Amino acid sequence: MEPSIVSDPKIMLGKPVVKGTRITVEHILEEMAGGRTIDELLDAYPSLTHQGIQAALTFAAESVRHERVFSISNHT
Repeated sequence: MEPSIVSDPKIMLGKPVVKGTRITVEHILEEMAGGRTIDELLDAYPSLTHQGIQAALTFAAESVRHERVFSISNHT
């Protein structure tokens, strides 16, 4: 069974988390953006799996894909 991303108002204020953990998608992205590797995340968070990290990354990519982007032009 592959981990999924869930949102429950009773867990981490409803932020998306890897199912079965309290590890948010946001936290995984922040850690990786800060230079942590997947192996370092797995070592730091024993409840996290490679599949959980992949689920978080896929969720984040899907979230961005569906965002509407508006161009803001600077008039000087």
